[in-house]
This record gives sequence, structure tokens and C-alpha cells, in this order.
Amino acid sequence: MTDNISKVDPLVILPVLKQIPLFSNLDENLHKEIIEHIVLMYYPSNYTIFNKGDKGEALYIVKSGGVSVYEEVNDDIAKDPEIARIGSGGFFGEMALISEAPRNASVKTLNESEIFILSKLDFDNLLRSNPTLAEQISSTVVSRINENNNQEK
Repeated sequence: MTDNISKVDPLVILPVLKQIPLFSNLDENLHKEIIEHIVLMYYPSNYTIFNKGDKGEALYIVKSGGVSVYEEVNDDIAKDPEIARIGSGGFFGEMALISEAPRNASVKTLNESEIFILSKLDFDNLLRSNPTLAEQISSTVVSRINENNNQEK
């Protein structure tokens, strides 16, 4: 699908980037640096972006269209396999940027969709070349882990 890649308009992606917990506390220069590594992909309807168990290799932000986050369901289980629907401005897969854990659900497009992608490789390279970004991301991750631990108690 490499012929379906476009460059990203910073004015479109910046407000969404600021809503993603990993990036919300970053300054404008760090946001700009991240945006330089984001690409826009076009996906047809009913396209599987990734499956449960796949290696997490990117963060995804929906520009237009929508996706379904779902679990594969055995025939003997009577439940809705859909966990969530994510539309324009929504994001998914952000934990793949900091975790080596496999995907915990599958995602497919509900209709034709434009999706911004930040690859784990690009993200890792950004962290290596930018100590300030690495420090701020680490701080955010520790904070989120602590919040999650406190909620579980």
C-alpha cells in the first residue's frame, strides 16, 4: 500500500497529537519533530490494519473514516466481538510505541479511511536523537503506569 502514502498537514494533525496522552505535555518544537515522521495512509473499507497478537509497530490516528477494534470470537461464545469504534480524531495503538507487548485486539476499517501513522522505528529514532523528548515521554509513561496501578487497587 506504499502508493497510498501522503505527507501530513501539521495544522490537521497537531490538535489530535496534543490529545494523545504520550504527547499532550510536549512543547511545540517536539510536536513539530514528531509530525515530520508521521505519514498519511489511505485504506479501503473492511481492511484489516492489524490482528490480535501482531507485534505493535505503530501509532494510528484516524483523520477520516473509522475503524472497529474487535476480538476474534469463537463460535460457541455469544458476545459482541467489537470492543470499540474509533472515528475522526481518535487514535489507537499508542502503547506499541513504548511497549513490546503484542496487540491485544484486531482493528479493521469500517469504511474508506485516511489514517495518520507514526511507526515505532521512527519514534525510537526520535527518542534516541532527542533526550528532551525521551525524558518527557518517560515521565508520561511512568505517570500513566502509576495511575493504572492506583485504579486497580
